[in-house]
Amino acid sequence: MAKGAALTVSSGMGMAALLVALGLGAELLSFDQSKDSAGSAAVIPFAAAVLVAPAAVTVAMIIAAEVAGQTLHRRTFIKAVFNLAQHTLGFSIAILVLHWTGAPAFVALKGSSFFECVKLLLMPAVLLVASVQFVNNLFVSAAISISAGRPFLPLWSSHLRLGATNVLVNVAMTFYVTWLCVNLGVFGTAGMAIPIILVRQLYRTTVELTTVTEELLELMVAAIEARDAYTSGHSQRVALASEIIARSMGLTHAQVERVSVAALLHDVGKIDERFGPILAKEGRLTPEEWEIMKQHPIRGSQLVGLLSSLKDVVAPVRHHHENWDGTGYPDGLRGEQIPMASRIIMFADTLDAITTDRPYRKALGIEEARAEFIRFRAKQFDPTICDRVVSAPVWSELYDTFAGKARQTQRAAS
Repeated sequence: MAKGAALTVSSGMGMAALLVALGLGAELLSFDQSKDSAGSAAVIPFAAAVLVAPAAVTVAMIIAAEVAGQTLHRRTFIKAVFNLAQHTLGFSIAILVLHWTGAPAFVALKGSSFFECVKLLLMPAVLLVASVQFVNNLFVSAAISISAGRPFLPLWSSHLRLGATNVLVNVAMTFYVTWLCVNLGVFGTAGMAIPIILVRQLYRTTVELTTVTEELLELMVAAIEARDAYTSGHSQRVALASEIIARSMGLTHAQVERVSVAALLHDVGKIDERFGPILAKEGRLTPEEWEIMKQHPIRGSQLVGLLSSLKDVVAPVRHHHENWDGTGYPDGLRGEQIPMASRIIMFADTLDAITTDRPYRKALGIEEARAEFIRFRAKQFDPTICDRVVSAPVWSELYDTFAGKARQTQRAAS
C-alpha cells in the first residue's frame, strides 16, 4: 500500500490517458445497433480511467475523445451533442460519487492483490458505473419520449430495469481492466484491446442477425397489411400495446419481448391466398366469409411453427381470438387454458380495432373504448388483465402511446 501511496498524480494521469485512448479506439469501432443508438464498449475504459484518476482532467480527456469519435464517425450534430452531454454529465457525477465515498484512486493500490482491491474499491466501482448508466438511461428515455411521443416515466423505468444487467457486466469488466492497467502498465492495458474487440465483434454479429430477423418479420407483416388499407400499421400498433400491457402485468423483459413478437405476427396467417379476396372487400363479411377468416389463426400458427426460433409463439398466435368464456375460435379454449400472451394480444388487437375508423363504423373515443373493455370483462377478456388495463395509470399510458403511434402511421401513409 505504501508503494501505491507514493505514486505521483502525473503517473495516474498517464494511465488515465492511456485508458481514454483505448476508449477512443472502442468508440471508433462502435456500430449502429438501431436507428437511435450505437453499440460501443468505450464506457469500460472510460470508467476505468475515472477509477484510476478521479479528476476533472480525466473528464476533459473523455470529452476530447468523444469529440474526436463523434467527428470521425460523422454523427449528426444533434446526436453528437447528445452523446457528448450524457458522457460529460455521467462521468462528472461518477467522480463526485467517488469523492463522496472517500475511496482512494485505484493507482494508489498498485502492488495490492486483486482481492484486496475488490474489498476496497468494488462498491465505489459499482456506484461509478451505476451513475453513468443512470444518466445514460435518463437521456435515452427522454429522447425516445420526445421523438416518439411516449410517456417518459414508464420508458425510464423499463430502461433502468434492463440496465441492471449491463451495470454488473460493466463493473466486472471495468474493475478488471483497471487492475490490469495499474499492475501491468502499457502492455497489460494494450492487451485488453484484443478481448474488447472480440466481444464487440461477437455482439455486433448478434445485433446484426437480430436486426435482419426483425426486419424480415416486419417486411412480411407489411406485405400482409398491404392487402387491406384499413389495417396499415395494425400489427406494429398491436405489438406496441401488447408490450405495455405485458409490462403492467409484471412479466419479465424476456417474456415481454416474446409477447411483442407474437403480437407482431398474430395476423401472419392472412398472407395465405385464400384470405386475399376477403381482405380486399369493403364492408361487413358474409357468414361464409367469416368462417373462412376464422381459419387465419390456424394458418398463422402453422407458418410461425416453420421457424425453430419462433416455436414458443405458435400457441399465442393460434389462440389470440379465444374468448375468456370459451366462445372464441379456433379451439374454443376458455379461462386459464388460453396462453397469457394470447389474452394480452386480445386486448391490444381489440383496442386497435375499436379505435380505428372502418367503412362500416367510426372509431370509438377514449372513454367509449374503456367502457367496451369493462362491458366484456370476464366474457371476451381475462378479468384480471382487464382490471389492470382499464386502471388509470396503465390506460393513460396505453391510450396516449397507442394514439401517438397511430398518428405516426397515418402521417407516414399520407
